[in-house]
Amino acid sequence: MPAPENGSWVPVGRISGLYGVHGMVRVFSYTEVREGILSYPVWYLGPEHRPFRLMEGRRQGQAVVVELEGIEDRESARGLMGLEIDVPLADLPLLGPQEYYWAELLGFHVENLEGETVGRVTGFLETGANDVMVVHGGEGQELLVPWTEAAAEGVDRQAGKIVVDWHLDW
Repeated sequence: MPAPENGSWVPVGRISGLYGVHGMVRVFSYTEVREGILSYPVWYLGPEHRPFRLMEGRRQGQAVVVELEGIEDRESARGLMGLEIDVPLADLPLLGPQEYYWAELLGFHVENLEGETVGRVTGFLETGANDVMVVHGGEGQELLVPWTEAAAEGVDRQAGKIVVDWHLDW
């Protein structure tokens, strides 16, 4: 499989520990359902996105434990410790027209209803009450905008733009 373009990778977890003596690793899954990470047959590890085929896996307490092809002993597994697990954005399930993966919105231009540039999306936060979009302005300011229907007026995937009902304070 050819590597996706830069920016089209989605982190789905990280290798968090060793499990047993035969090369299995513990995984901290970022997916909403922890074992959802097991639905991706190939994982791309580290900044160089080295592909590893998932051989088997299961939920084990709060973590997931897996066997990856080519990792046959504890020392080989140790070399994977701390690596981020990415999958291509194209491998994620399709969403409805008004649903978005946070990863696909990173870098989008943000403007308010008055057409003023707010900045670029640099991240999202889960707060419990509602999610929050992190926007960095041109002068290094950081703005936290609630990711709600009331605040996020529209997303234009083609233009890479989000319109928000938010007034600039800077």
